[in-house]
Amino acid sequence: MKILTVSDEPSDRFYRYYRPGKLDEFDLILSCGDLHPEYLEFLVTMARCPLIYVHGNHDEIYSREPEGCICADDAIVEFEGVRILGLGGSYRYRNGKYMYSERQMRRRVNRLIFPIARHGGFDILLTHAPAKGLNDFDTLTHRGFSVFNNLLNRYEPQYFIHGHIHRNYNVGIPQKTVHGKTTVINAFEYCIIELDR
Repeated sequence: MKILTVSDEPSDRFYRYYRPGKLDEFDLILSCGDLHPEYLEFLVTMARCPLIYVHGNHDEIYSREPEGCICADDAIVEFEGVRILGLGGSYRYRNGKYMYSERQMRRRVNRLIFPIARHGGFDILLTHAPAKGLNDFDTLTHRGFSVFNNLLNRYEPQYFIHGHIHRNYNVGIPQKTVHGKTTVINAFEYCIIELDR
């Protein structure tokens, strides 16, 4: 399964310089947040495959949800046998609809324990924020969540896909890393992955 992951900034490759057929190769699109609804609607329309998303910390400014897209926040969404656990938002550094303390994020995860068990785990953890100590920064605005590390260590999903850490902040920010048995993807702008099914 070929998956396009997107986050934070629209990619000129798939938007401004789009040519018909450029998105045909993808079976699924996953968005990690902070992208305008119009961009997500464009992708899902042109690709003609499902687009599953979580919210970013800046998505509170949008007046509506993207049409034709599936929100995975606080849920497990299945697509062709692939189980996607969605937890949007960032670490709370100000008051905001999609900002959470570590305790609040832990409560969200705890409410998903039974759904995770019913699905026999999950294959992809889809978030906006990174995990603590894994592609995050020490600053409050870009701190990761420790509870995400717990999820990765306990369930060992094939992929952990996040955004929020813009790769243009620093030339040394990796797009792909590994944590145990999980491949970690920083989806800033876009990244293409393949999932074995």
